Amino acid sequence: MTMALTVPARREASRLAGLPVVVIGAGPVGLAAAAHLLERGVEVLILEAGEAAGAGVSSWGHVRLFSPWSEVVDPAAARLLDAAGWDAPEARRLPLGSEVVRDYLLPLAGTPALSPVLRYSSRVTAVSRQGMDKTRSMGRADTPFLLRISTPTADETLLARAVIDTSGTLSNANGLLASGWNPTADGALWLANAMPDVLGTERARFAGRRVVVVGAGHSAANTLLALAKLKETEPETEIVWVIRNATPVRVFGEATDELAARGQLGDNTHSLVRRGVVELVDLFEIDDAHPDEEGVRLTGRRYGNPFELRGDIVVAATGFRPDLSILREIRLSLDDIVEAPRQLAPLIDPNLHSCGTVPPHGVAELTQPEPNFFIAGMKSYGRAPTFLMLTGYEQVRSIADELAGDPDAARVVQLILPETGVCSSGPGDGGSCCS
Repeated sequence: MTMALTVPARREASRLAGLPVVVIGAGPVGLAAAAHLLERGVEVLILEAGEAAGAGVSSWGHVRLFSPWSEVVDPAAARLLDAAGWDAPEARRLPLGSEVVRDYLLPLAGTPALSPVLRYSSRVTAVSRQGMDKTRSMGRADTPFLLRISTPTADETLLARAVIDTSGTLSNANGLLASGWNPTADGALWLANAMPDVLGTERARFAGRRVVVVGAGHSAANTLLALAKLKETEPETEIVWVIRNATPVRVFGEATDELAARGQLGDNTHSLVRRGVVELVDLFEIDDAHPDEEGVRLTGRRYGNPFELRGDIVVAATGFRPDLSILREIRLSLDDIVEAPRQLAPLIDPNLHSCGTVPPHGVAELTQPEPNFFIAGMKSYGRAPTFLMLTGYEQVRSIADELAGDPDAARVVQLILPETGVCSSGPGDGGSCCS
């Protein structure tokens, strides 16, 4: 009988010995992952593309969270901070994104435990296995990960025994058009990203203009409220809200929301529409955008008929998607539609679940065909707009137990989330439950 040898006999010590677990991203979930790993005695290295921790959160620092401080701080991270003499914020208060960075993420990154293992301005551009592309199998699990990193001075590579990708999705927005694409026309002057700082640094750009907000989620609602506030002192400002569905039920349907601030957001946005402050244009499928000297024309179909809408500025509050380009040589099993890990996708499907009805999950649902590679945090939710920080913290706690050699603890997942009716409508235009 002939036997095939799929894994060669080991003739030397493990190639993984002495290598760290690399965490991609120094946001809330990435820092929490590192805190949990260090607590279990696992060597870790955090790679952050920005110049400081929480760079992604800083981009929407003017936005107030729905969750109070008690649901923003990870337990392992709190233990590191407490040991460093941290003055914890008042647990019931709702912080701004900028306060999360200033009062939590930056102090956490500066603790004696995390500061030495953080590398800033280090963007991961590719992940693979040392000497192996995706097609090679023999000895794969015992082969170190190879990461290519771009820094301001040079490109370099490093090795890891495991990788946790918590790089998020904020840098990869969904397309403006109904097709999922972005317009071919240059949008530098007329197109704004989700959650612009309407009342702060970008006030002059929006004051007195006809602003079209595209999207049916919470990012859109926050922007509408800010524009309405701007209109109080700049009455020539016009606000148009475009959605693809018949109603923005993800925002409006929040009367029973256990996160009071999120429920109030829905009430306030609904009031703007009822009072005529915001013009709601429903069932508009945008096919293209045509800029001209007066602004931009959005063309498409409404109620099945050709339709055109003009604006000066378009805010694309259309949600986000994961950037999978750096993982081309990693073996992944992702849902075809949501682009989340295949075992997780049915648990977070926005057609079935809200932020609060997502069941507890951890390493069992996040395990990929690539051994010891995990996608966690907002990126693990793919295109689903149902992510909460608490969910990400439990994910990385479970992963840390797995990598520390405690698979039983890794599979005991417990999570109590605030119930809500949001995010359970049809496949709308995005938004995020944590922003």
